[in-house]
Amino acid sequence: MLRTVLATAGAVLVAAAAMTPAAVASPATGPAIGGAQLSGHGVLVNYPSGSVPRLPKIKASAWVIADAGTGQVLAAKDPHGWYRPASTLKVLTAISLIPALNPNAMVVASKQATTVSPNIVGLLAGHAYKVSDLFTALLTISANDAAMALAQATGSLSQGMAVINAEARHLRADDTVAITPNGLDAPGQHTSAYDLALFARQGLRMPAFLKYDQTTSGQFQISKKKSVGLWNQNSLLSTYPGALGGKIGWTNAAGATYVGMARRHGVTLIVALLHCPALTEIDAGKSLLNWGFSVDGKVRPVGTLAGPVQPPAANPASSRSDQQGAGQRADQAQSAASGPSVLAAAGFSCVALLAAGIGFAYSRRQRSAARRSAAQGSTAQGSAVRRP
Repeated sequence: MLRTVLATAGAVLVAAAAMTPAAVASPATGPAIGGAQLSGHGVLVNYPSGSVPRLPKIKASAWVIADAGTGQVLAAKDPHGWYRPASTLKVLTAISLIPALNPNAMVVASKQATTVSPNIVGLLAGHAYKVSDLFTALLTISANDAAMALAQATGSLSQGMAVINAEARHLRADDTVAITPNGLDAPGQHTSAYDLALFARQGLRMPAFLKYDQTTSGQFQISKKKSVGLWNQNSLLSTYPGALGGKIGWTNAAGATYVGMARRHGVTLIVALLHCPALTEIDAGKSLLNWGFSVDGKVRPVGTLAGPVQPPAANPASSRSDQQGAGQRADQAQSAASGPSVLAAAGFSCVALLAAGIGFAYSRRQRSAARRSAAQGSTAQGSAVRRP
């Protein structure tokens, strides 16, 4: 049941997004997640009356600089604007699939995974690859074929995309719709600088993510006779004191995109940028990080990074009532399951609302159950799904 709901949520999001024009649309008006000031589209900063360094001039359509520990957004530009993510979407793919997949399992690369263009690492169809090696290739050399293989390791590509989009909803990254697991441009796919900061903050909580993301070099075994070198494209790691990780991205349509994380003197900052000129994204990130470290605690934040959706608190009285009426509710659930679908009854008029509602309604525990169910339903690649 939970697997079906999760897969439906992801499929509905993908189908609804695919109907939008190729150009990235503007987000719907309404209260901005993280605070009212974050609904602005220009540069947002609250300078104090005293003297503090002014923001550097950044050539990017959108950006966010935030304190990962406190969640304070120190400054931003168009933080909730919708833009193409390029390979920064791989951060979401990683934080979504790392908990779902067994890192020691072997995944057989499909033809679909190996023919994605550009494939980057060069997986061969029919060859088996270790999940942990695929994550390393994903976050170092930005392997598009590894992203596809990892998503399919959940049981199918559609199931993998359902898990990825469900994690975005769980993190309250409501500006994000993922159509591809690798960030290659697709109609209806978009994210925001704010959402990228949420993904980075979640990654900082995951030791496995940091291990993959901080790998500077290595070898990837393509076959018994062939291997390729891996190097980390995020030069922040080697050129910026205190760097913790990040991810670069680039497509012609998206321009340069970037997520970076760094820690100095016990303060951890996140920078996210979208639609930058080519080869400027990391230097722009460094400039914002420098500014952030110099003013953190001195400027009034323009908003906050939202926390993940939490499960509803248990109600003791309701629990007793639930126990007394369990049999009756089971009968009602069986009847509801055999009736017409909600989407059909609504005439498909609330597709987007349903998808968002499903995402918000399900807690971490329920998503884990969905993943366990996905594992049980998986066939050839089912052994890759992590067992709780």
